[in-house]
Amino acid sequence: MTTAEWESLCDGCGRCCLHKLRDEDTDAIHYTTVACRLLDVSTCRCTDYPQRHKKVQDCITLTPEMVPELDWLPPDCAYRRLSEGRSLPTWHPLITGTQESVIESGASAAGRCISERQAGALENYLVAWPGMPTRKPKKSRTQQRPSIRHVRADTP
Repeated sequence: MTTAEWESLCDGCGRCCLHKLRDEDTDAIHYTTVACRLLDVSTCRCTDYPQRHKKVQDCITLTPEMVPELDWLPPDCAYRRLSEGRSLPTWHPLITGTQESVIESGASAAGRCISERQAGALENYLVAWPGMPTRKPKKSRTQQRPSIRHVRADTP
């Protein structure tokens, strides 16, 4: 697969560019609506894709080898689905021929997320996306705040 073919698998939902929290007690991932500062929250496109690695230290470039190790990729992510031997979702732009199908399906974060520059505590922005139930992180017995840590994009 060429680089262009690999990158065409991205449906542009923007959910991999949203911050995630991992519960330190259960290891569960909690998804948020807080976007990387480079993500255009209305279109879910990176505003500086060529220079993103220089501007966002933990931004990664997905490779086929790393996808099976990344438990934070959405279950309907094309990279994840193909890695698991599944087909693309019916709303994927490569099937429908239009980017709008991602938004119409409810899979896109477009218009439903906030920039990290405007957000407060990530715990206030927990969300359930299609195929991804969310639970509020349990309160730690020794702390008032949930026992969670930010999931860096470069850590599985």
